Amino acid sequence: MKCLFAMPLLALSVALSPLAQAQSWPSKPVKIVVAFAAGGAADQLARNIAPALQEALGQTVLVENKAGAGGNIGADNVAKSPPDGYTLLLGSGGIFSINPHLYKTMPFNPAKDLVPVASVALVPQYLVVRPESGITDLRKLIADLKTNPGKRSYGSPGVGSSGHLAAEMLLGDTNTQAIHVPYRGAAPALTDLLGGQVSFLFDSGASIQYIKTGQLKLLGVGSPSRVPALPDAPTLDELGLKGFNADTVFGLYAPAGTPQAIISAINAEVNRALRAGPARERILAGGQVPRPQTPEQFARGTAEDFERYGALIRTNGIRAD
Repeated sequence: MKCLFAMPLLALSVALSPLAQAQSWPSKPVKIVVAFAAGGAADQLARNIAPALQEALGQTVLVENKAGAGGNIGADNVAKSPPDGYTLLLGSGGIFSINPHLYKTMPFNPAKDLVPVASVALVPQYLVVRPESGITDLRKLIADLKTNPGKRSYGSPGVGSSGHLAAEMLLGDTNTQAIHVPYRGAAPALTDLLGGQVSFLFDSGASIQYIKTGQLKLLGVGSPSRVPALPDAPTLDELGLKGFNADTVFGLYAPAGTPQAIISAINAEVNRALRAGPARERILAGGQVPRPQTPEQFARGTAEDFERYGALIRTNGIRAD
């Protein structure tokens, strides 16, 4: 275990890392609460970053899933935890930028009860269909939806999820209709697409393995820029849906009141892991984009997404309760 006692010499204190400035923290295991079900992007990102944090902190880093209510259950659990750096939230930006628009009441105040610590990854949305559908590109999907209004269906990890909102963007931009089938997580939604129970899906990365084996057909990526995992795949913007952006940023949050030295320490170690090493490579392989940022940059991006997604939710009259 690393010793994190304050250095007595002023000359040395200038050179101290944020981790050293956190003094005796951590003296016991650190827990990352994932606000979504196992198998989804948040769960994968937590398990990708946990080993790097564990090595840096010299303490066990545990990952625990507390799914439900679009991430609100897990986030509420962390918000009500002691602000001592031992309980962190791995959640989507949607908990902060989407859920306040969806739910009439929230069990916690996202803007006051939790603070951003470190963004982990930008999570794109991959528009996929089954090859057996005969739909080989975006143009054919749109034509099929126009020919069969309200007869096709799309899956999502749940009401108000990034996948749900991405599909609503698509339908709105193309003036088409389809039936929304919400699931309790990304994994069951993807399973039902593979089984033919739904027609299409916006997925956050788990579909890449099936795209590469030919079990699913990728029609486009719902990001402003192409993604490293599939550099030859066009964005929906390139394919004609100008300005299409369904990206969200997933990251770590802590209870409000957590000492700034601890936040700075975690941020520094996460950013280091995202710039080089196994965590970065695993995140890229999963279809996400490592996103090293300061807490302030992370907060600004979330605020921008709050406005962007709020407008979409109001326009489409989407409610979760």
